[in-house]
Amino acid sequence: MLTNAFVLGAGGGQFNSGDIVFQLIMFLILMALLKKFAWGPLMGIMQQREDHIAGEITAAEASREEANKILEEQRQLLKEARTEAQAMIENSKKQGVEQREEIIASARQEAERLKESAKREIETQKEQAVAALQKQVASLSVLIASKVIEKELSADDQQKLINDYIQEVGEER
Repeated sequence: MLTNAFVLGAGGGQFNSGDIVFQLIMFLILMALLKKFAWGPLMGIMQQREDHIAGEITAAEASREEANKILEEQRQLLKEARTEAQAMIENSKKQGVEQREEIIASARQEAERLKESAKREIETQKEQAVAALQKQVASLSVLIASKVIEKELSADDQQKLINDYIQEVGEER
């Protein structure tokens, strides 16, 4: 009977309500099949895709936040390293200045010690030279005096006299 409805509806220009109902039922069945086999899986795939994209966005956000956190930590570490390096440079400069001052002070002390030593050496040499000169002058004076006086005084008396005279001259200085 259904087949007759198809055939009858196709023939004349009449309005056949059976055809409309049949087409409506077929349309609903087709929609149910599409919903079950096409629309449902398609929507499931779309939902999975949406969930996947949302997950990727969330992961990207978390990754970006983690990268920002790491970047901030690295900046802080770099800042600390720069501060530490600056402190080390300042400390090295301070130690260099201290060492320089110690070296200068040591050099000054050494120079003063050498100067004092040289003064003592000069004084000793001077005293030795004066003593040697006194001996030579005394000897020469004795020799000259003996020639002049021609043995009026003994050599020991003349030597004593000259030494006393040189001693007096040395004290006056």
